[in-house]
Amino acid sequence: MVDQQVRVPDLSTRPYELTVERVMTASPELLYLAWTQGLDIWLAEPSSVRMRPEVNEPFYFEIREEGNSRPHYGRFLRLEPGRLIELTWVTGAGGTEGAETVVRVEFVKQPRGIRLKLRHSGFADEAARDRHREAWPALLARLDERTATK
Repeated sequence: MVDQQVRVPDLSTRPYELTVERVMTASPELLYLAWTQGLDIWLAEPSSVRMRPEVNEPFYFEIREEGNSRPHYGRFLRLEPGRLIELTWVTGAGGTEGAETVVRVEFVKQPRGIRLKLRHSGFADEAARDRHREAWPALLARLDERTATK
């Protein structure tokens, strides 16, 4: 098998981005697993996840919102266990509007927990960015709650 070059989306015509940070309780290793193998624990409809955590591998999952299923597609761009995940993120109307955006998640150790830094880039307009800016803090809170050790 020949290694394929990772194709990073050209975001130059889609300049809108956001950054969200949260201090998390779980270890960076557990958070990494929650993003790459456990989306059904905190984000996705369990029976919908089709994901293999390998660079260049496509994935699919659905989120249930207000009784409707919202498909999400993407592929992994970079994977550094316990440290960094970078992936593309594509949704339809009311999401990324079909644009292939990029989500970068970093796990940084600090004295009181792990700082999760999420940067979501490549939105075509402010409205799409702002919808995600409102959604990500609640999603990260759910991730923290579901991965916290009791």
